[in-house]
Amino acid sequence: MAHRPEVLFVCVHNAGRSQMAAALLAHHALGRVAVRSAGSEPGERVNPAAAAALAEWGLDITAAVPTRLATDDVEAADVVVTMGCGDT
Repeated sequence: MAHRPEVLFVCVHNAGRSQMAAALLAHHALGRVAVRSAGSEPGERVNPAAAAALAEWGLDITAAVPTRLATDDVEAADVVVTMGCGDT
C-alpha cells in the first residue's frame, strides 16, 4: 500500500471514548493505519476508567495525552470519526 490511511477519532475531552477507539484501531490495524485522536475541549488527562477498561485487554493508554482538535488534523485525515458526545 503506497498510502497509509489516517483515521482521526474526535470527542469533546479526548480523554475517554476517542482515546479508547484510537488504541483499539491501532492495535488491530497492526501499523497499516495511522491513528490519532483529538478533542474540541481536551481534558487534563486520560480518564482512569477508560485506561482501566483497556488494561483488561492488555492495552495501555496511561501515557496518552488529550490533544486539542485543529483544522489541520481534520484535513490530514482520510476518515474522521466523531464519538457522538457533542464534539464541535
